[in-house]
Amino acid sequence: MKIVSVDVMQVPSGNAGASRGDWCPVIVRINTDEGISGYGEVGLAYGVGASGGFGVARDLAGILLGMDPMRSEAIWEKMLRKTFWGQGGGGIFSAAMSGIDIALWDIKGKALNVPLYQLLGGKTRDKIRAYASQLQFGWGGGKDKAMLVEPEQYAEAALIAKEEGYDAIKVDVIAMDGEGRWNQQDLQGVLPDRILRRGYDRLSAMRKAIGPDVDIIVEMHSFTSTTSAIQFGRMIEELGVLYYEEPTMPLNPKQMKKVADNVPIPIAAGERIYWRWGYRPFLEEGSVSVIQPDICTCGGVSEVKKICDMAHIYDVTVQIHVCGGPISTAAALHMEAAIPNFMIHELHRYALLEPNTSTCVHNYMPEKGMYSVPELPGLGQELTRETLAASTVVTVK
Repeated sequence: MKIVSVDVMQVPSGNAGASRGDWCPVIVRINTDEGISGYGEVGLAYGVGASGGFGVARDLAGILLGMDPMRSEAIWEKMLRKTFWGQGGGGIFSAAMSGIDIALWDIKGKALNVPLYQLLGGKTRDKIRAYASQLQFGWGGGKDKAMLVEPEQYAEAALIAKEEGYDAIKVDVIAMDGEGRWNQQDLQGVLPDRILRRGYDRLSAMRKAIGPDVDIIVEMHSFTSTTSAIQFGRMIEELGVLYYEEPTMPLNPKQMKKVADNVPIPIAAGERIYWRWGYRPFLEEGSVSVIQPDICTCGGVSEVKKICDMAHIYDVTVQIHVCGGPISTAAALHMEAAIPNFMIHELHRYALLEPNTSTCVHNYMPEKGMYSVPELPGLGQELTRETLAASTVVTVK
């Protein structure tokens, strides 16, 4: 089997600002001379950088032509070591590699007629526990993003998630200011009590509304620095937080360790840490208790499986970061089914919205907070004909 062409696709997002931070998944489809095609996702569907991921994926596609797609490890090493910018190339380069690697594994599964999890060692579980993610923007199937301000609004969103069957939620209670403006405050250094108290009151309202049996993950998005993260972490300890996510800069393991040593809540990080080499100091120094690699930015299936196995040595559990399209979700579910140190799956509120759910053939969603594992060959997911027709496609052949 040989790779004969690669399609790099910008999925339409339905908004004019896609390249400047709105929703715009980038998809890779690798085509072979045996008629089997594999899909992967470049995990830059949000934030600024999708056009960069598109460009790097297009450039990498040229070095794949004529290669055997079953030799995914050799292809991964070629992308890393024979491109100059591969080594130390950062998140955009890694995301492009990820999309290609996922597509190769999709081809493998289809060629062997087995779901991806079988190629990773088989299932270690039949059901995948999920949490409702990013409740500061509201919750509820298909609803557009809201900007929650008052504690009672946060409590209401938490209750909606609980009523839908989720026994865990995630929220950033500090980045929304008192006027409903997202990420406009300076949260670095020593924070005044009014900012800290606003976040505490929101989280306290959620805890009172949902009771003690629903886990709460507190997300910080690395908006806080070491000092402010320690301030807030100590304040919220009494509210029963499952873990404290990205409390400080994600490429600074010594500062993350300082937070871990001063806040009695488990620390999680990883969506902006790339490859084994990026995770190594966090694991060796004991900076994190939960890692959150994104299969679509961290190097793909090949690399994330290695990272999860490496974390297992240090008794660190895994929550795959998922904030992409349905292909990203499918890849995460297969990995989570296979690894023994899985903790919980992230269901981002973006995954509920129609511009996301309508792009692919299948709409994998949890029932009462629990996913089933896809059983179709490969990823068990691909773009619809309508999405393909509407996408911007560059074919390298």
